[in-house]
Amino acid sequence: MLTRATDSPVKPEFAPAWRISKQLTERESNQMSIRINRVSNSKYPTCPEEPGFGTVFSDHMFSQEYREGSGWSRPGIEPYHSITLDPAAAVFHYGQEIFEGLKAYRRPDAGINLFRPEENVRRFNSSAERMMMPKVDEQLHLEALKTLVDLDSIWVPAQEGTSLYIRPTMIATSAKLGLGASSEYLHFIITGPAGPYFKGGFEPVSVYVAEKLRRAVEGGVGEAKTGGNYAASLYASEKAAGLGFTQVLWLDAIKGRYVEEVGAMNICFVYGSEHIVTPALSGSILPGVTRDSLLKLAPELGYTAAEDRLDIYDVLADIETGQITEVFGCGTAAVVSPVGRLSFKEKEYVINQDRPGPVAKHLYDELTGIQYGTREDRFDWISPVN
Repeated sequence: MLTRATDSPVKPEFAPAWRISKQLTERESNQMSIRINRVSNSKYPTCPEEPGFGTVFSDHMFSQEYREGSGWSRPGIEPYHSITLDPAAAVFHYGQEIFEGLKAYRRPDAGINLFRPEENVRRFNSSAERMMMPKVDEQLHLEALKTLVDLDSIWVPAQEGTSLYIRPTMIATSAKLGLGASSEYLHFIITGPAGPYFKGGFEPVSVYVAEKLRRAVEGGVGEAKTGGNYAASLYASEKAAGLGFTQVLWLDAIKGRYVEEVGAMNICFVYGSEHIVTPALSGSILPGVTRDSLLKLAPELGYTAAEDRLDIYDVLADIETGQITEVFGCGTAAVVSPVGRLSFKEKEYVINQDRPGPVAKHLYDELTGIQYGTREDRFDWISPVN
């Protein structure tokens, strides 16, 4: 049973504990309408100048509910609010949960862009299928994204390197302790202004290679964007942070020698300043939208790009001989992040004198230029909000 947190008990259909205007609007989409309840006053008169990452949230949120037998219902945008779940809700006990991450970007003309949002919703549904959860209607989801961002456009910052981070999520809400897929779900989308993911900006990060701990296994749920994968990474991440490293590089769970991904990013290696290689998708690696974008963009910029199975011992040897000239991570949050140091079995390997490399910077500039509308969108990746 799902209810909204309010000051007094109310029926789930309506919870007018928030300060909302009486105006109710609708936007038709795929035979369902998205109800909109607007706040009467925004939390801030303008977007915070230094929003950080993931700690400040916009005025509104989207949600809809699912029940087995009747499907999705009640799609609506309402003021941002807490939700109340039964202590026996399946998400708490069996981890049925998925999420996505994408951004909205402020163009120089003050308009707003979304970057490849259809790819995020496809991956969202792929994760849902793997976690035995219902798929969402892709068109309704995309309409909800655009409507929500448009409604909270004041929250899209304009400073260089900033954006509006968007977090679609689905959780299992059935109150039951018996093991099995839930019959009820909540799909919601929240947003918030975001500064750079790494506080140092476009500076190299240091990466600790997990020697014994493993994140995911082929045939498991590594390619799904589900919270358990990230929870499984926290122990190693805290250990790495205690040693002075920013991120953890995961190896495969079977042999313990093939490169997979970094905690918050996919990873790429540059050979001879012209050839980019990233680990091939194996079923335990998240198929990143930024990763896919760079594989398509790189050849247009004069580089070659490939996916391959990469042995960590070969990679480290190639760093030592100078065949690998750059290493960088890529993902929605960080976009492109150069790696300056790798540590494995208590030995450190320094890449490009621990400085940002020209290939990573070139890719970063081109990709962010497309996202912010300052470079040609040759792949038709941009979906304007307004």
